[in-house]
Amino acid sequence: MFEPVTIKDIAKALGLSTSTVSRALRDTHEISAATKKIVLAYAKEINYQPNPIALSLKERRSKSIGVVVSEVANSFFSQAINGIESIAYDRGYHVIISQTHESYDREVINVQHLASRSVDGLLVSLSSQTTDISHLTSLHERGLPIVFFDRVADEIDTHKVIANNEKGAFEATDHLIKSGYKRIAHLTSSSYLSISIERLSGYEAALKANGLSVNQNYIKHCLHGGMLYEETENSIKELMALPEKPDAIFVAGDRLSTGCLSVLKNLNMSIPVAGFSNSDVLDLFNPSLTSVRQPAFEIGQLATQMLLQLIEAKYPIEEFEKKILETELCVRS
Repeated sequence: MFEPVTIKDIAKALGLSTSTVSRALRDTHEISAATKKIVLAYAKEINYQPNPIALSLKERRSKSIGVVVSEVANSFFSQAINGIESIAYDRGYHVIISQTHESYDREVINVQHLASRSVDGLLVSLSSQTTDISHLTSLHERGLPIVFFDRVADEIDTHKVIANNEKGAFEATDHLIKSGYKRIAHLTSSSYLSISIERLSGYEAALKANGLSVNQNYIKHCLHGGMLYEETENSIKELMALPEKPDAIFVAGDRLSTGCLSVLKNLNMSIPVAGFSNSDVLDLFNPSLTSVRQPAFEIGQLATQMLLQLIEAKYPIEEFEKKILETELCVRS
């Protein structure tokens, strides 16, 4: 079994007290230069590494942050995590990533596990099943810094970083209408997720701005956000079985967009699709996908900067911000 070298081991080997060794390693002025030199040389020789857990108990800091996302394979989240890591590692923090796979139960377990590992703070993007956020509220009330990104909880007063979902959805739907489509369906995730609410609002606003009415039969909610192929397939089959079937689809999620394309391909159906997606391989799809691209990397960076500001603040922070970053419409034929 791996046994790391301790201060006690160094003290024993050099015939010094543990407090003398500890002070020498911390380079305090109470210890003579000669003693420091001996201790540091020996520590280097045996490759002594301070125990991060012991240090964190002493400093009340673990220098690690927990990240809760639905799925790392989702191109939006993988890019956001790159942004998170780019800031965290520069500032000397480790990043511990956990996936909920859109499950509320798994989110609760992951959050509790990260908190028990004494992370200094959490970056959270809620699962599509989460309606009860008491597992986060209790930690927040006990003083654990939490910052939400992408999928946020309005009930918790803290920093939040999102994309301009409503505007992105408006532009994508408006693009389909201006391209001549009038019966536009909307495929989205669970109805209570913040991104679903904002994107549905943008979709409806674009229809109204173009003098079209909102048809509730054209709006389909996939509770697992595209993680279950059958769920996406059933929604598309139901849409295509309508007496007046849609002539285009606007999709409100990264996983759902690619899922929708693969269902259409397997059903041998061709219908224009516009959707939220940060995938880098969209040009290879046939039919192609006009996409709303979110600044995922920047969202991750900004959320991390805000979290570290909370973690390192000398006094409790009372004023919180909700940052909204602009999306970009990438039109493909």
